[in-house]
Amino acid sequence: MNVSEARVEGTKKHDRILAVDDSPDNLFLIQAILEDEGYDIDLAEDGFVALEKIEKQPPDLILLDVMMPKLDGYDVTRRVRSNENLAYIPILLITAHEGSSVVRGLDVGADDFIRKPVEMDELQARVRSLLRLKHSLDERDRMAREREDFVSRLTHDLRTPLVAADRMFALMQSGTFGEVSEGMQEAIATMVRSNQNLLDMVNLLLEVYRYEAGRKELTFSRFDFYETIQQIVEELTPLAEEKGLDLQFNCSQDFKRPLVGDRLELRRVFANIIGNAIKFTDTGTVSVGLERDGNHSVLEIKDTGIGISLPDQKTLFERFRQGRHKRSGSGLGLHLSHRIVAAHHGRIDVRSEIGQGSVFRICLPTNPGS
Repeated sequence: MNVSEARVEGTKKHDRILAVDDSPDNLFLIQAILEDEGYDIDLAEDGFVALEKIEKQPPDLILLDVMMPKLDGYDVTRRVRSNENLAYIPILLITAHEGSSVVRGLDVGADDFIRKPVEMDELQARVRSLLRLKHSLDERDRMAREREDFVSRLTHDLRTPLVAADRMFALMQSGTFGEVSEGMQEAIATMVRSNQNLLDMVNLLLEVYRYEAGRKELTFSRFDFYETIQQIVEELTPLAEEKGLDLQFNCSQDFKRPLVGDRLELRRVFANIIGNAIKFTDTGTVSVGLERDGNHSVLEIKDTGIGISLPDQKTLFERFRQGRHKRSGSGLGLHLSHRIVAAHHGRIDVRSEIGQGSVFRICLPTNPGS
């Protein structure tokens, strides 16, 4: 017995299989074949009883007869797959009719198909195959949960001393611990900026993993798109002026098209993209505009900055993909922005040439639920 077979042998005794068939004789046969392999077998003689059992105690695998009165195997499969509260359960459809549609069964969500009379070796092999798939997906989900828990604990443990250090720096700057020389003020100011950068990165990392683990809950509401962008431009204008840049907002005030979405999350995206345009532009202009595109609203940010090479454009929104420029950050900001926009059923497009600047377009449906 090899390692993989030993693993199956060691785990299958804990697998619970629900067999559903309107024929007691067929159920007896399936039970005899699979109990001999060490599986725990539960039986149901119609689709409604099966759904009750699945809801009460989800099995590891469902063996489901296609042709049953009242509720056939296709309908049971469809209802199981539409239940968002259920984790993935492999479904093996069984039929004695040549006319039963394999395509229909797979389309409604079944994983495999076997015909009667069932051969013992074939049934056992298909069950083993589907349970290996189940175990693999369960292991993947378990590792994802552990990763999310680890990141959550890690970021909490990192955030606590960073917040404490920030408060301590503020007390030092205010002279609480005694007079601070001009040189020390400059040194403390540098430490404050570095500490804040670390805190921002920790918070950003946590947000990325929340999205990737599917644990980020968005709060959708209607908000004023124009007003939100105007506020961001006003907040970032001093930063542009420090660099001698002309930050323009090119949109008439009659642009009264509200958006439906999570305002705080989308605001994070807008501020990040506009802020990046300022960061990577040394001379010239950063132009921000709003426009309509059918049922979508578009935010366009143009700059006269350093531009982005074609290879970098292809990986721009991947996690931890840093650009080649020395000012490039952790590679998380654009990745998170892409995640947030995708969660709103929108998209981010970029056009750029080295030395010619960049154009980012954020296209969002006016109502993502429509």
